[in-house]
Amino acid sequence: MRRTYLDNNATTPLHPEVMQVLKDSLGLFGNASSQHFFGQEARKAVEDARQKVATLINAKPGEIIFTSCGSESNNLVIKGVTCQDVYCKSEQSLPGKHIITSQIEHPSVMNPIKSLERQGFKVTWLPVDKYGMVDPELVEKAITKQTVLISIMTANNEIGTIEPVAEIARIARKHGVYFHTDAVQAVGKLNIDVQEMEVDFLSLSGHKLYAPKGVAALYIRPGVNVCPVLQGGHQERGLRGGTENTLGIIALGKACEIAARDREENVRKIWKLREKLRKGILEKIPEVIVNGHPEKVLPTTLSITFKYIEGESILLRLSSKGIAVSTGSACSSGTLEPSHVLLAIGLPHELAHGTIRFSLGIENTEEDIDYTLEILPGVIQELRQMSPLWPGNK
Repeated sequence: MRRTYLDNNATTPLHPEVMQVLKDSLGLFGNASSQHFFGQEARKAVEDARQKVATLINAKPGEIIFTSCGSESNNLVIKGVTCQDVYCKSEQSLPGKHIITSQIEHPSVMNPIKSLERQGFKVTWLPVDKYGMVDPELVEKAITKQTVLISIMTANNEIGTIEPVAEIARIARKHGVYFHTDAVQAVGKLNIDVQEMEVDFLSLSGHKLYAPKGVAALYIRPGVNVCPVLQGGHQERGLRGGTENTLGIIALGKACEIAARDREENVRKIWKLREKLRKGILEKIPEVIVNGHPEKVLPTTLSITFKYIEGESILLRLSSKGIAVSTGSACSSGTLEPSHVLLAIGLPHELAHGTIRFSLGIENTEEDIDYTLEILPGVIQELRQMSPLWPGNK
């Protein structure tokens, strides 16, 4: 049976060059904090990787903090900026307790903000339009003298819509408010330049750009005060205690180096495949909705709602044919609740439940798309024939 992987937004396979550098580095066991030559070899590898991560997003190495995942990076910003621990070395004095974010953020942004909301912070949950776009004017209107942080993702992980982050960041800076963007799905796919974007914080994750799981990074603009969430030793400028994941960091550095080198070529290839899949679905299958912005969208992401049937049934049928897709975010799999992103863009519950996310990557081929377009129409037709909601069955 042919195996076709179309769930790259959930996680990407290891790039062959990343896999090779991991194999080559297995003997590098020294602790990067040790002073002897074993430790110094590890330290050099970590700092070389830090430079590669910084280069990809046009930052300086000292502005990069390594973490374990995008969720940790996001939590470090949200909890670190709002920290009121009198023992925190940043000794910051918060102007207020107000946060601005959107209704379509990743759970690793939404849930820590909800936690702060329960602790007395006021939160403005900005709506989005039918494409999932945040209106910068609404951001500016929501800012008060009490606002301490604005967090808006660069690109949505479910529908792929690319947000006007640079414009929002300029608004935040004008009002003296910290701005964070979760760019986990965007780094390696879009041209990310933290200087042009003028963000204070930017999160990225290794397993979304062909590095292993368990390693990520956070960009922090110089002069920004953050309290550590994971307290421990001196590692990562005292902002993230714990022995560095040397092998993971080396792999992340290599993946960022590859992304800087190959991004434009990969984007052209993947966009062509995405458009072939989108057009093929619209031609072969009636009663579908394409979610997300028609132009300002990630080349890797195609969210399709198939009316009158359940997305989970589609996923399982496709999986039995060797095609891997998602019904939404991997972090939301297993829940019976419809996607908060799809509800936010105005889809009713029954349509949100019938949505599939196809997410493409560098290993996908024309043959993958051809095979998917060969199998998918029959799956949809079969499921609709069993559905009491399908008009043809009434």
